[in-house]
Amino acid sequence: MEITEFITRLAVAFALGAVVGLERQWRLKSAGLRTNTLVSLGSAAYILLSVHIFGANNGDPSRIAAQIVTGIGFLGAGVIMKDGMNIQGLNTAATIWCSAAVGALAGMGLYYQAALVGAAIVLSHVILRPVSVQLAKIRSYRKTKSQEAFYRMFIYCNNKIEHETRRYLVNHFDDSDKYLLRSIAHEPSEKHENETVITVVFSTVGKHDQHVERLIGILNLKLGVTKASWAYMSDEANYQREEED
Repeated sequence: MEITEFITRLAVAFALGAVVGLERQWRLKSAGLRTNTLVSLGSAAYILLSVHIFGANNGDPSRIAAQIVTGIGFLGAGVIMKDGMNIQGLNTAATIWCSAAVGALAGMGLYYQAALVGAAIVLSHVILRPVSVQLAKIRSYRKTKSQEAFYRMFIYCNNKIEHETRRYLVNHFDDSDKYLLRSIAHEPSEKHENETVITVVFSTVGKHDQHVERLIGILNLKLGVTKASWAYMSDEANYQREEED
């Protein structure tokens, strides 16, 4: 194989893996831009190696391709986490697995097929994600007859991370079927010039103080917010009354 063809196949795998990774990075997933790019690039490199072995020593390229599928399965298992009765990371693990397929196709020189698979991966997240989230929320609300509870959360953070914090909150509420985001606003802190106060109002089916405390813990550890607190507003009547005030 000519070196130009080798470089072209690796470049296509790199570019398509980066496109898939950008969408995951934007949503602050554990396997983001670099992970998906490396998975795609590594898969292409192994396929190119198998092509070389096949041409030089009559090897079987399908054997290395099969090992890629198995190996990526172990990598994907590393991003799956169990949180109580919930399991997180399945979509990220599946995305890593699909990124390996994109790299393998690019390594075989199937550029159009690799591009189609890469586009399908991104579209499945962009188009199907809102649909699945809304279906999960509808199912959650119909499953229980508990009264809807309203919460107001106050987050104090440095101005430099204000945008990232708000983006994380919006994505977190969209991804979860436990919360329904009602409003989110921000204003400068009255005490510190370089600090912003983010006010979030959301509702849950039934009272779930432990979930709210867990979210505050994540904000402190993952984003490094200055301070965070919350208040329970009991029901929708209190929420609407405070909104009018």
